[in-house]
Amino acid sequence: MKKLSINILVALATVASFVSCNEKAKKQEDEATTLTEEKVTGNDEHTSENSLDWNGKYKGTLPCADCAGIETSLELKKDETYVLTSKYIGKEDDPIEKTGTFEWNQEGNQVTLEGDAQQQYFVGENTLTKLDNEGKKVEGDLAEKYVLKKESMVTDTTLTDKKWKLVTLMGKPISEIEETATEPFIEFSSEENRVGGNAGCNNFSGSYTLKEGNRFETSPLATTMKACMKMQVEGQLMKVLEKVDTYTIKDGKLSLTKGKMAPLAVFEEAK
Repeated sequence: MKKLSINILVALATVASFVSCNEKAKKQEDEATTLTEEKVTGNDEHTSENSLDWNGKYKGTLPCADCAGIETSLELKKDETYVLTSKYIGKEDDPIEKTGTFEWNQEGNQVTLEGDAQQQYFVGENTLTKLDNEGKKVEGDLAEKYVLKKESMVTDTTLTDKKWKLVTLMGKPISEIEETATEPFIEFSSEENRVGGNAGCNNFSGSYTLKEGNRFETSPLATTMKACMKMQVEGQLMKVLEKVDTYTIKDGKLSLTKGKMAPLAVFEEAK
């Protein structure tokens, strides 16, 4: 009887060991399956890298400690190379151009230019947001100034690559306002989307973006610093160029307006 009890205990221990081994094996199998599923799911998650049309050119004016701003153009290409152009507004230095490769973070929502921690950008819908040195978004009143917007593919050959001379300003012919030192004009260049001209004394320059519905926007415009005897036209024109966001072209004349208001400045194509 005692021997039988011992045999029963041994049998029970064997069964328990067998069950324990099976449970352990099943647990390991389940963990392996879970890891595999997580890996697959991770590859299928929507990220900026795999779900956004992120390649293209982004432009904006970033804050600057010792200038009016840094006019910035950053082009991200499908082969994960970039072209970064920076122009310090108000300084005579030529634009600085850098090229190289960039890499995505593991989450697929940020890019870093050639491992430079000071050149990190969060990739959003048609935007790039420059991050601080810790890879975080800048918050507060300046937050919007760190956003670069994707350049529109809208073009208009009736506007670009032509010289437009100013004829009317704030509803008055400029000849009735004053005689300017030089002829005021504006040009929208299709190459690099540059805008420039002369306001009657000083030259001005910047970048522009065309939008649907004959709308447009310009970066803050940099000007030379010459002093002229008469600068009323220049002062008014530069204020107008800060406001306008819509244009129309009719009978060889270019009108710049704020929304659908009356023309603030009218130009005619120079022959």
